[in-house]
Amino acid sequence: MFDDWLLSLVVFTPLVGGVLIALVPRGNEVAMKALAVVASGAAFVFSLVALARFDFDRTGAFQFEVDTSWIETIFARYHMGIDGISLPLVVLTALLTFLCVLYTLRVPPKPEGRLKGFFALVLLLETGMAGTFTSLDLVLFFVFWEMVLVPMYFIISIWGSERKEYSAIKFFLYTLFGSVFMLLGFLAMYFRSVGPDGNHTFDMILLQGQTFGGVGFQHLVFLGLFLGFAIKVPMWPFHTWLPDAHGDAPTVGSVLLAGVLLKMGTYAFIRIALPLLPDAARTWAPYIGALAVISILYGALCCLAQKDIKRLIAFSSVGHMGFVMLGISTLTDVGINAAVFGMVAHGLITGMLFFLAGSMYERYHTRVIDDIGPGLLTKIPRMGAVFVFAGIASLGLPGLAGFWGEVLALLAAFRPADGLHQGLYRSYMVLGGVGTILTAGYMLWLIRRLGLGQLREKWAADASIDDVRTMEWVAWAPLLVGIVALGVFPRAVLDMTNDAVTALASLF
Repeated sequence: MFDDWLLSLVVFTPLVGGVLIALVPRGNEVAMKALAVVASGAAFVFSLVALARFDFDRTGAFQFEVDTSWIETIFARYHMGIDGISLPLVVLTALLTFLCVLYTLRVPPKPEGRLKGFFALVLLLETGMAGTFTSLDLVLFFVFWEMVLVPMYFIISIWGSERKEYSAIKFFLYTLFGSVFMLLGFLAMYFRSVGPDGNHTFDMILLQGQTFGGVGFQHLVFLGLFLGFAIKVPMWPFHTWLPDAHGDAPTVGSVLLAGVLLKMGTYAFIRIALPLLPDAARTWAPYIGALAVISILYGALCCLAQKDIKRLIAFSSVGHMGFVMLGISTLTDVGINAAVFGMVAHGLITGMLFFLAGSMYERYHTRVIDDIGPGLLTKIPRMGAVFVFAGIASLGLPGLAGFWGEVLALLAAFRPADGLHQGLYRSYMVLGGVGTILTAGYMLWLIRRLGLGQLREKWAADASIDDVRTMEWVAWAPLLVGIVALGVFPRAVLDMTNDAVTALASLF
């Protein structure tokens, strides 16, 4: 009986916490902080319970499933469940949100004195993200997908910096534009579907295997889904909202945006586009692979030109998510496993980098790389060392989490699914390899510009710049441990995802 409620507890506990925070008197920040920690912490504990109770002998099957009537008029159902693909993303969502709340206790967003709204929006955002990864009904999926827009818009526009209103509106409009085409695709499949009772259905499981009236129709629907999902990833050329949103978002907003929100797009490709429209996916896969490679190279080259540390990390996400999409485009078990692993690794590593960028900004009051450095390792050696560690993890050093997703994606490109042009994908592999070299180049150059060299006199005399604080260690330690653990023992994720991914890849 508890298993029937478990996913609902993971998804809706933050929402309940957000409502309670909204009821707290404005001046009672102690109660707000306590409720935020309890709500996000409880959701994280429930996700760990799901991890502990998950049957790893049946990772390809949906577990903790709940399926009940919701909107009878359109045959939409409250259908939720997780398998080996969605479980690590649900745990990642709960972990990062909890750590963001802990980080905010010591480094509150500016303007200060508005913690009530901030915590309530962060918890609402968590509900939308977790619900997206657990939904098995297209209407339910769409509701959670759209739910994240409002809190992230306000988080950027109220607590952001510089051009925060512009960046928030750009993020909202881009994502809303893609969502329109995604919804049209969902409706098209619904009206061409036939459920077991003879009615139309939004159920993802029941929609698998349906032809929808022909391959041409599938191609048109896939294009609509592609626009919605690719903007969220984001893939080149739909990426332009990301550097602005990251650059102007508060630290916690950037961590959740990079760590979780981007994964909603790549997860949607794996959960919806590939299994529901396999024939169209095979046709579109080479084009997706081409855009993925462009994203890898373009993201790396843009990083070499950046002066702002947050924009550099943002453009690096474009490249890293390119590796995820390259793996998906191969339509193989190796490639899709690499994609899911890459999502988890990117969430840990880039989340850590944005935490560091936020802490540096709080101390130096600038995000310009050449204004902060050189000499970071001299002034604040512990933070400098953590930054070097996160940087080399991001560039894909073997033994750390960033390595496996990229190398497995390149390996999958060497031997894509049957029917895909092998020579074309091997050229993608070579270009992706060039991207890894460029990634190492810009990240090592960033470490050189920030950490090494002679400390500037104005920073040497500034006693207010302190090293890592206790609450920062608390918020960062799980990410640092996770980066090492997944680098040394990648099977922790790959064994979880493999059966579900193998069943998906068998369609191709």
